[in-house]
Amino acid sequence: MTDMTTRAGLAVDSRLASFLESEVLGPLGRDTGAFWKGFAALLADFAPRNAALLAKRESLQAQIDAWHMERAGKPHDAEGYKAFLTQIGYLVPEPGDFTIGTQNVDPEIATMAGPQLVVPILNARFLLNAANARWGSLYDAFYGTDALDAAPARPGGYDEARGAAVIARGRQFLDEALPLVDQSWADLENEHDGKLQDESQYVGKTDKSLLFCNNGLHIEVVFDSNTPVGAGDKAGIADIIVEAALTTIADCEDSVAAVDAEDKLLAYTNWLGIIRGDLSESFEKGGKTLTRTLAGDKSYTAPDGSQHMLPGRSLMFVRNVGHLMTNPAIRLPDGSEIPEGIMDAVFTSGISTLDVEGKGKFGNSRKGSIYIVKPKMHGPEECAFTNDLFDAVEDLLQLPRHTIKVGVMDEERRTSANLAACIHAVKDRIVFINTGFLDRTGDEIHTSMRAGPMLRKGAMKGSDWLKAYEARNVAIGLKHGLSGKAQIGKGMWAAPDLMGQMMVEKIGHLKAGANTAWVPSPTAATLHALHYHQIDVFDVQKHLPEPMGLDALLAIPLADGANWSEEEVREELDNNCQGLLGYVVRWVDQGVGCSKVPDINDVGLMEDRATLRISSQHIANWLLHGVITEAQVMDSLARMAAKVDAQNAGDPLYTPLTGNENGPAFSAAKDLIFKGVEQPSGYTEPLLHHWRQVKKAG
Repeated sequence: MTDMTTRAGLAVDSRLASFLESEVLGPLGRDTGAFWKGFAALLADFAPRNAALLAKRESLQAQIDAWHMERAGKPHDAEGYKAFLTQIGYLVPEPGDFTIGTQNVDPEIATMAGPQLVVPILNARFLLNAANARWGSLYDAFYGTDALDAAPARPGGYDEARGAAVIARGRQFLDEALPLVDQSWADLENEHDGKLQDESQYVGKTDKSLLFCNNGLHIEVVFDSNTPVGAGDKAGIADIIVEAALTTIADCEDSVAAVDAEDKLLAYTNWLGIIRGDLSESFEKGGKTLTRTLAGDKSYTAPDGSQHMLPGRSLMFVRNVGHLMTNPAIRLPDGSEIPEGIMDAVFTSGISTLDVEGKGKFGNSRKGSIYIVKPKMHGPEECAFTNDLFDAVEDLLQLPRHTIKVGVMDEERRTSANLAACIHAVKDRIVFINTGFLDRTGDEIHTSMRAGPMLRKGAMKGSDWLKAYEARNVAIGLKHGLSGKAQIGKGMWAAPDLMGQMMVEKIGHLKAGANTAWVPSPTAATLHALHYHQIDVFDVQKHLPEPMGLDALLAIPLADGANWSEEEVREELDNNCQGLLGYVVRWVDQGVGCSKVPDINDVGLMEDRATLRISSQHIANWLLHGVITEAQVMDSLARMAAKVDAQNAGDPLYTPLTGNENGPAFSAAKDLIFKGVEQPSGYTEPLLHHWRQVKKAG
């Protein structure tokens, strides 16, 4: 039991109260008594509204379940289904024509196009790496990954053959992005050679580099003959640095395991370090202790001799949790836990107010805005609740209206189907919409759980609803004026080791009209940045079609007429169980919310709670409809536990699943499957939080 103190009738974890008062409210010059009184009043208003919205979700789901059960064994009636969804208020009328009115948005979000990172806020080292991924070495990215189609580097020091291939690929990029008159960058003999076809691309120089701009992104060509690479280069080029992760989301949600006051305090402390600019982390590498800190800005001299600065870091968002979970860090006057999303809104905005008031070392938003991504909202009522909540937080913190901007994750079916109305509900603070295959698929399965057995997961990627979802998201965003004011984003490239494949496939996100997309690492951001030099996304957006109707989006991905072999069923079940166990064992036992988890074929994939939601819901669906039996699930879990144990054999912190079948991790895996049908919206958090708390309690 943590030590609690009382503030305005609220029971607050003592460390959390002390942190907020000394590190946030004190430096802001805010009256602590007035703050806590205002916070308590805010909770008295919004906590019951939050609970009512969750009850509405359950009511709608129960009605949808009943509709499907009444029609069991009959062909799906698409028109009748749509009419029913309208009748119960799941589908709402489209708003009239409108354009978003968001003001004071930084260019990284509004007028630039480039990669976006998502990073677990509990890991300071990863957080620093991501914040510093605004600039990346193209030479390093090509040298160390399979994005370069050449023989891998030989171990043991610098491989000159590999280096030569990297340099040639770098020159090819420069020829494409910054073409010269009548020659190639490969022909240059010094930094004064060559003439750009478009001289406006040259924007200035530093002591050792020339700075260029293409499609709104900067390219820094470093000339330094005192380095090993520069010394061997006839023009003396030592590296090519590209502007990469324009924005980064510091994540309090799906990529972290935060279940109590201790975890939340670490999240808020790390966010404070980002906002103040003093976050640092020391670690051992190669027998040495290294300390990582935030990068400074880049200064350069423009062609006219004037001095300028470029940001040295990503523009930071913070992702709060959704409306579902509560947290024991603060208890309301009736003894119940605080809705965690409300706590996040107040604490992360309070910390970010230090940036708004100019109290950070570097500054985050140059426009005086606070950027919060809000996930897992179901429909426009829940978006309107978030808008009202952010109004109240602004009033509590004495911030101008609409200082807090919102990114709406379009990852629940009720939001996708009512996206225009959702945007309208936050139209004066929206800065971001995006699609996410995994959570969206998990919600697709759960919403239609009783309709019948679903397609295999791989087949879902070619289903009608998914294609409609991806296209509608962009089209609706463009129709309501997001281009030039906000980000329209696409989901994660999940395989951080498969950069060659990423370079072939992920350019599709730009062709679809997305001006940002998620990547799993700073290296991936550096490589994905090249796509934005190839394609002018804002030009693409001008030529995309109008939004399509709802029919395809509401098509349920049922496996009608599928007659899978025993081998196919076993393969699907094993794939789901292996992924589920591989993720859960780290979440519950080690508190790791996102990591590279080997899949059933030993390919490392970035896993978070969204991947867990789809795997657990898929097994629960097949179990409900008799495609598989409980005995088959238990057999698969036992076999896959042995596989996951073998994959983690090199981890000294790892607790094997085999032999610990009654332990918290294996118990969580079983619950996620066998209690999957009854989980709210199919979310994994309630069960994960319970079993993580059991583990932490010893």
